[in-house]
Amino acid sequence: MAEQSFRRTRDDHALETAADYVELIEDLIATSGEARGSDLAKRLGVSHVTVTKSLTRLARDGYVSYQPYRSVFLTEKGEALARQSRKRHKLVLDMLLALGVPPEIAEHDAEGMEHHVSEATLNAIEGFLSARAR
Repeated sequence: MAEQSFRRTRDDHALETAADYVELIEDLIATSGEARGSDLAKRLGVSHVTVTKSLTRLARDGYVSYQPYRSVFLTEKGEALARQSRKRHKLVLDMLLALGVPPEIAEHDAEGMEHHVSEATLNAIEGFLSARAR
């Protein structure tokens, strides 16, 4: 059982990185019309080499298309991951706010929690928030 838990955590971390990148790429395209590796490096506070390695993995996994020194584009799979990640974030954020967590803290905490919450927990949060809104 512990091995399965560790595997899930490792998988969550890999997906967390992918989700962070696709969300940021989507944001950059929406605000400035394009996403470039240098913009990603600056916003994420990492080196250009780190961004290049991450983009290579994201392209291999089908989330982005890009060429060195060119704009980065999300694939349909990347767009779906960005939407899913934003939905997860909003659910966790709304739950924390409903619990009375101050907005700035809730936003920060939701950013980490959204990647590690199971679908079952997200469904329970969604049900709770829906029932509370009635």
